Amino acid sequence: MPRIRSAIGWPRGRVVRLKHRSRVLEGNPWGDPARRQLPVYLPAGYDEGSRRFPVLWALAPFTNSGPGQFNWKNFGENLPARLDRLIGTEAMPPVIVAAPDCFTSLGGNQYLNSQALGRYADYLLEELVPFVESELRVMTGRAHRGAFGKSSGGYGALYHAMHYPEHWGAVASHAGDCGFELCYRGDFPAVATTLASHDGDPQRFLEAFWEQGRVDGSQIGALMTLAMAASYDPDPEEALGFRLPFDLDTCELDQVRWAHWLAHDPLHMVEEHADALKSLRGLYLDCGRFDQFHIQYGTRRLARRLAEMGIEHRYGEFDGTHSGIDWRYDESLPFLAERLG
Repeated sequence: MPRIRSAIGWPRGRVVRLKHRSRVLEGNPWGDPARRQLPVYLPAGYDEGSRRFPVLWALAPFTNSGPGQFNWKNFGENLPARLDRLIGTEAMPPVIVAAPDCFTSLGGNQYLNSQALGRYADYLLEELVPFVESELRVMTGRAHRGAFGKSSGGYGALYHAMHYPEHWGAVASHAGDCGFELCYRGDFPAVATTLASHDGDPQRFLEAFWEQGRVDGSQIGALMTLAMAASYDPDPEEALGFRLPFDLDTCELDQVRWAHWLAHDPLHMVEEHADALKSLRGLYLDCGRFDQFHIQYGTRRLARRLAEMGIEHRYGEFDGTHSGIDWRYDESLPFLAERLG
């Protein structure tokens, strides 16, 4: 019989699963675990000498986590298999890749600090980065450290590049949340309808969501909107620690609350953080032309603004949607590794 699946003809790296207890996440608003697993990919040859390697941080998309990116995949490659191939075929130099678990009871977060979710930026920068540097042979300092991800992970990479440039040398964002007017606002009527079946009470919705043992698309949309509200507009005066930016009865937009969301839109942040972006060794952006969340429009505007401001970057589009875009890491990972080596 002919061979259908390609044989693996390159050395394989290995994955170590470190355990870390966080001080930063202790007492977080949702009681989410402070002790978490941190899977780390080590390239082939790591155990054979004293060489140090650049480190990339893989930021998971919404509803996923660090360990989830290392799971076996039925069709295609998980992240370690992709790295083995790219490194083994010399498409990129060897790197270490760490994948933090930043999952929350709201399905994830945007890798920033929030009173309503937890201090996930501090968790990453104050705890996990030094933890990995103390445990493994990584090249230290921003010049050898990068972040990448898709969707919320891509947003996190962009947010960190703008707000924490002292920590990052290069970042890559695949379909990172951008252009909030288009990628979020259109979902608000459907979210109001979903919450109406729980008497318009987000807490009742969340309790039912976690009790039912099954998930449908409308629920994920509502969960995501709650998570974004907790990320972008925490309000300690509210029972859940945040408010939605629209009226659940009429779906009228609350302009004050919505302004807090827009302040976190990369399109609105880029002006203030231009110097941080200019300091990067590499900035990579791409998006599918048919992204179902309409992120292509915000990303195009962001790329044009970067060009107008003289901020060096690489921007690309591809025939695809927001889903199943892991293959784009074939473009961004070599880009990051070459600039951080």
